[in-house]
Order: sequence, then structure tokens, then C-alpha cells
Amino acid sequence: MRSTIMASLFLALAATGAAQTVRLDEVVQYSAAGKKFMGSVLIARDDSLLLDQGYGFADVDRKVPNTPATRFRIGSLTKQFTVVCILLLEERGKLRLDDPIKNYLPDAPAAWEKITFFHLLTHSSGIPDLLAFPEIAAAQQNPATPAELVAYFRDKPLEFQPGGNARYSNSGFILLGYLIEKISGQSYAEFLQKNIFDPLEMADTGYDSTAVAIAPRALGYATGPQGFVPAAYTDMTRPFSAGGLYSTTHDLLRWQQQLYEGRLLQPASLKKMTTPTKHGPGLGIGVGFKPRKVYLHDGGIAGFESHLAYYPETKTSVIVLGNLDGVGTSDIVPKLTAVAFGETVVLPSERPAISPPREKLAQYAGDYQVSPTISLIISLAGGQLLIEVPGQAPKEPLFAASERKFFLRSEETEIEFLSNPKGEISALVAKGPGGRQLKALKKR
Repeated sequence: MRSTIMASLFLALAATGAAQTVRLDEVVQYSAAGKKFMGSVLIARDDSLLLDQGYGFADVDRKVPNTPATRFRIGSLTKQFTVVCILLLEERGKLRLDDPIKNYLPDAPAAWEKITFFHLLTHSSGIPDLLAFPEIAAAQQNPATPAELVAYFRDKPLEFQPGGNARYSNSGFILLGYLIEKISGQSYAEFLQKNIFDPLEMADTGYDSTAVAIAPRALGYATGPQGFVPAAYTDMTRPFSAGGLYSTTHDLLRWQQQLYEGRLLQPASLKKMTTPTKHGPGLGIGVGFKPRKVYLHDGGIAGFESHLAYYPETKTSVIVLGNLDGVGTSDIVPKLTAVAFGETVVLPSERPAISPPREKLAQYAGDYQVSPTISLIISLAGGQLLIEVPGQAPKEPLFAASERKFFLRSEETEIEFLSNPKGEISALVAKGPGGRQLKALKKR
């Protein structure tokens, strides 16, 4: 009797896991089918893979599919690797986080006198983000040395006194990479390879280069009027230690398990990395506590998006690597996380709709001005409201959630119609993925 009961329990658990995997896949397939996401997704709890799948194409023209083995640029996920390099150097007595960086840069400008490693690691140095400089956007296609990158911001005035505030700064992490090279006597790429990638057997992770064949790799895309188009070219010497790495979902799973389970850093170093500072995040990662504890970060670089999260209490990893610009990654991550933790997720295609009377629908038809050159057209045909952006997006049906609120079933977009004091429909508010929102006034 005991074996029968246990067998039944294990069968039930297996069925639950299978259903969860199916639902996770449905969440991603919904965005992939709508051409909002291409990439690879891995959801794991401890050593059990709940989802491990590629979606869309690594190379659209050649129809090469994305797979779990596909290598993607990971953008700002690179920053946590840079943090670990600094912490390893501290463990070896090469530096202290409270040291002024001028001790290691004799030619540091006077404005940097009070800046420490800790300030750089927590975006609290006051050094402005070089990606905000107009001259940087025009130079992204050109190679640059670390010294040349530092030269862009070394003489810029600080935005605030070190430690007095915090503002996300790629400049600070580029400077950290430059310091790693100065202190270690190795290139940033060499230090990573010898101290992290080789010891952790991360064979599919490295510093990216367009001059070296890195296969199988994904190409980055944006969405154009005719479909997918290649993303703007970026020379990979530019993001450097703030965003220059590539990896796979499997290597990033190995990274999280080795890092957060204490097999890479000493306990004191890991505590420094995962403890929130007075300005919010940990070192190179965000730290959240509601509804559950999590270490996470997002990344983005031309044609690529990434998300990496680890929930230490259940040893759960949520890893999403995408090769399509947009909001696809940020749209699916909350849903995947919810499903992974047993919560119910309703996709737009599954939302129930009501059927308001035709005379109610007729009042919403019209031209809604988003800007002087962009309109949203709402029309009524056969008892169905339709929405379109002329010249940009074709007509799609709107479904009613209530008398005033409507939604699309093709994407996460909601439309709410507003009235003026006379009770006339005068505007609409459109809410899209990632919390984006805009208001459009109805033309008379």
C-alpha cells in the first residue's frame, strides 16, 4: 500500500511539473507568435529545468533557429561579472572597496579624489553616464580602447558629490574594467577567462568581438514596417566592462548557482554583493524582497535584451535572453515568474470579453491625435470596434472588458475612453507593455 501511495504522489508531482512547463511555454509562445520576442528561455528550480527552449531565429535570413545553445549578447548583465572581478581582487589583497581609486590611477582628475571602488560599484560616484553624451551615439560603430573610453568622461564635472546620490552610470563600470586591467596586469577579457569562465566551466561565455567567429551566436534585430531588420551595428569594444559579454542560458544558470550558492566568492564578499546599499541596489544587481527575495538585473544592447534573476529561498532561476529590440523580454518575465511560483496568468488572448450595445460602441469611433503627425483611428464595423495606426500598424479588433475599457488580444495593450464634462467622448488612454502609457485627444 505504501509504494502505491508514494507512486501516486510522484505521478501527481510529475503531472504538475509537466503542466507548469506547458504553461511557461505558452507564455513565451504567445509573445513569439506576435513577433514580440525571439530568444532562449530557461527556468530552473535547483537542478530541475522547468523550461529550456529557444524561440524564433538566431539568423532570420538563413532561418537558423534559436536554441538553448545559442549565444546572445547580454548587455548590462556584464556588470555583475565586473563586480565579482573587483571582489576577487579584494579577497587577494589587491584593493579594498573603500580605497580611493586615485591610489591606483596617479593621473586621476582632481574631481575624482574622493571616489572609491564602492562608489563606482553602487552608481554613486557622480561620474556622468557616457551613453548620454551626444558624441557617443555617433561613435558606436568605431573601436575604442579602455583608455579612450575613460577619456570621454574623465574631465566631465561630477553630477553630485561621491556618495551623495546614485544615478545609473555605465561610465563607472567602464572605469572599473580599466582599473581591473591596471591592478591585475591582465586585460579585462583575460581576467574574466582565467578567474571566472574557466574555473566555472562556462565554455559558452566570453567577451564579444565582431572580428572573431563566435558560433552558434544570435544576430540582433529590430522590428521594421516589413518585419525584422538588423539592429544598428555596435563595435563591442565600446560597452567593455559595462556590457560587452555574450553567454547562453545554460552558462548563466551555472553562473547563478556557483555564485549565489557560495562556490565562487568568500561569504563576506557575497554578502557585500547581495546587501542593499543606502541608495537601493546591491553591487551590480538589484535586490528585492516582495513578494519574495530576489537578486536580479536586466540588460540591453542594440538588438538584444536580457533578464537574469535568482530567488535564493527556492534556488529558482529565471533567465531570458532575447535578440529582438522592444519590450518582449520585460513583458514575458513577470508572467514567467508568476507561473514558476504557481500563480495564475491570463494571456490577452484568453481574456473574456463582453458585448456592449452597438450604439455605445459608435460613440468611440473617430480620429484620436497622439501627436501632430500620428493618429489612432477607431472605427466600427459589424458591431466590432477596430483600432489602427495609419501607415504603421494595420487594423485590429478591440474587445470590451467593460463599457469604457477595451483590450487587444494580440498584445498587452489596453484602451480606456474618457469623456468631457458634457459626457462626450473626448480622449483615450492607451496602456502598453512595461507600463508605457499615452493619451490621445479625439478630433472634432
